[in-house]
Amino acid sequence: MAEIIRMDADTWRIEDAGVRFFVLEGTEKALMIDSGMNTPDARQLAGSVTKKPLELLNTHADRDHISGNDAFDSFYMSPAEEENFRANNPNGTIKPVGDGDVIDLGNRPLEIIEIPGHTPGSIAILDINRRVLISGDSVQDGNIFMFGKFRNMETYIPSMKKLLDYTGRFDSVYPSHGSIPVSPSLIPELIRCAEAVRAGSAEGKPVEFFGHRAVLYKFDCAGFLCDK
Repeated sequence: MAEIIRMDADTWRIEDAGVRFFVLEGTEKALMIDSGMNTPDARQLAGSVTKKPLELLNTHADRDHISGNDAFDSFYMSPAEEENFRANNPNGTIKPVGDGDVIDLGNRPLEIIEIPGHTPGSIAILDINRRVLISGDSVQDGNIFMFGKFRNMETYIPSMKKLLDYTGRFDSVYPSHGSIPVSPSLIPELIRCAEAVRAGSAEGKPVEFFGHRAVLYKFDCAGFLCDK
């Protein structure tokens, strides 16, 4: 069963069997960021903590982030994520967002940062006034999926380097998996480890994951699950 945890007066996280999503409230409306893995009732869960008009934004469209999307006729998402989304769900209208777009909830502006690599349309959300980055799967201390269709280490590394340009604007990172919060200092560590995987200098271990054979490169900071 999903667990709702209040993080501050108008921010909640919902823990759903290893993945989390968020509800942010402003003075005019609220935003749910992702809709969980086992939570087709995600909209109702969000409605239990806020009575403001509720919209949805997806950091990306992997199945563990979109289980509650059907309760919304439309939702914010990078258009680069549409193929991934439609592979999992044919329903709903994508309202495109991209680099530099701002969604203002009412005295709570949220800036979109494109960070492709984990998926083509992965985005992060900068909660500007709270100095928090909501990072989806791309910045975390767990195992980052980089195997199978849509994953691309060659774009992931530049995306993480791009985030370095923003680190003066946030003090904490809220990932979808692993520990919460994590420090912005994790980002250069992820770059270092991803570059070692790309260069072939890291040692990996073959693993089975959801019936897929992958290689796990495990580091102190995080892990990368990659194609063999």
